[in-house]
Amino acid sequence: MGMFDQVREAMKMRSEAKKIEAEIKKITAEYSNGGITVVAKGDMTIEKIAVSPEAYDEVKAGKPARFETMLFNVVNGALKRARDTVQQEMMKQMQAGGGMGGLFGK
Repeated sequence: MGMFDQVREAMKMRSEAKKIEAEIKKITAEYSNGGITVVAKGDMTIEKIAVSPEAYDEVKAGKPARFETMLFNVVNGALKRARDTVQQEMMKQMQAGGGMGGLFGK
């Protein structure tokens, strides 16, 4: 393979990586507990946090540490679900023989 072919192959791989990254960002996973709901994206960022009035009662009752612990656990739960979902989707594509370029059917 000549240098031009190697450069072209590298550019193709970079383009595929960008497509995969864009598809991963579209994945969302939700986790709820104790009146707190968190939605995480496949790129391990948080899209949304919703807290019910009941969950705020912990803070009002003088137990902010309990609220913080619940929030911490729900955020981590959502991120774990997002990571697991991304891994499952990647495995499906790899097993289907589509390789990384066929990730998510795109």
